[in-house]
Amino acid sequence: MAVHVVKVPDIGEGIAEVELVEWLVKSGDAVAEDQSLAIVMTDKASVEIPSPVAGTVTRLAGEVGQMLAVGAELAGIEPSVAGIEPSVAGIDQDAAGRASMAGHSVAAGEGTAAGHSVAASEMTAAGSRVQAAPAMPPPADAQAIASAGGARPLASPSVRRHARELGVDLRRVAGSGPGGRVRHEDVETFAAHARSAPATGHPPVREPAAAAARTDAAAAARAVAPRPAARGAGYAERHDEQAVPVVGLRRRIAEKMQEAKRRIPHFSYVEEVDVTELEALRAQLNAKRAAERGRLTLLPFVLRAMVLAVREFPQVNARYDDEANVVTRYGAVHVGVATQTAAGLMVPVLRHAEARDLWSTAGEIARLAEAARSGKASREELSGSTITVTSLGALGGIASTPVINWPEVAIVGVNRIVERPVIRGGAVVARRMMNLSSSFDHRVVDGMHGAEFVQAVRGYLECPATMFVD
Repeated sequence: MAVHVVKVPDIGEGIAEVELVEWLVKSGDAVAEDQSLAIVMTDKASVEIPSPVAGTVTRLAGEVGQMLAVGAELAGIEPSVAGIEPSVAGIDQDAAGRASMAGHSVAAGEGTAAGHSVAASEMTAAGSRVQAAPAMPPPADAQAIASAGGARPLASPSVRRHARELGVDLRRVAGSGPGGRVRHEDVETFAAHARSAPATGHPPVREPAAAAARTDAAAAARAVAPRPAARGAGYAERHDEQAVPVVGLRRRIAEKMQEAKRRIPHFSYVEEVDVTELEALRAQLNAKRAAERGRLTLLPFVLRAMVLAVREFPQVNARYDDEANVVTRYGAVHVGVATQTAAGLMVPVLRHAEARDLWSTAGEIARLAEAARSGKASREELSGSTITVTSLGALGGIASTPVINWPEVAIVGVNRIVERPVIRGGAVVARRMMNLSSSFDHRVVDGMHGAEFVQAVRGYLECPATMFVD
């Protein structure tokens, strides 16, 4: 039987190549149709590449860490059912490639395990049972699904797992995201409709018995079988040393940090701030409003002060295209909030900080941080910042020299708050003190202007009432 060649799909958005991050199968494995074969990455989006056919993997055509061009061979699969073509499954090669993009790195261990094995006779029998199953009429609110023509829908890996857990066929779910991308809430809405379908005359969506059995078998295999070692990963381990390949998100972070330091002549400026009055105000607001509006951390106040200071120093809320020699200043303040995740540092973007109050800012920061840490942040939520803030919280230290989020021109770092003695009016008093450690692109921001910007932020934080007086 001819071997079916799985190619690197056209993911869209002008992507010409991707990085192979992880193999989820190995040569000789039996795979089911739509089972994930590999994880690739472009920018900060992880993509699971599915198999368009059921069969046996005959070859893997890439090494972990290798850059693969769109259209290049990824794997070879010998179909397990004679005469089957990809189109029979309702998935053409291009549609199969438009797989689950997410603004995050997929954690190791997620995805289908390589140990999944189904005999050809079982697949044949399963296929006949599936064909014999009566067609399920779609619910009224899912009529738009037909427009997808059965093609593999756009959805992140976590959304696909969510759908599998709920027994939802993503091809029947109308996506509300950009380009028809299916979101978690779309899956939940569809599942809720399906559960209520008997009352409305529409049966709920359920997997055929054979498909459910294969799913159970796959889950059991994932529970007992370890992930196969990545072929060609370049990994070596001895008793006293370990070589860890830099791939995926970690590689993207390394490349971006190197590019930022190579391109940008940084200068850093550290200033101490007395936040005693600010902390008193924050405690008072939390005591009165936390139950109804949520608790306020320090960061919403810092962002408020930055927004006001940007009005006086618009050159810091900008991006510099050093190839075109063009600095673009922005009226809107889209703040990147550096967030540490298990996969590495990510910078989700709080948009239009200038239009938010303290509680809206706090809520959005919390939402973005959770989305980044859980791997649910979208590409749109991880791009478009005009200035960045970074904080190490309780580990903030005395001072730091943060790296600018290229191609931006400024980043504000927040160090920890400590109570220490300060001389005020000739007397030694205890005050709550914090340092701001900021870095600027010296090609765009003069040293004096960078210092004045930080002093403006300091002024608002030390006298917080001024942040709410126009």
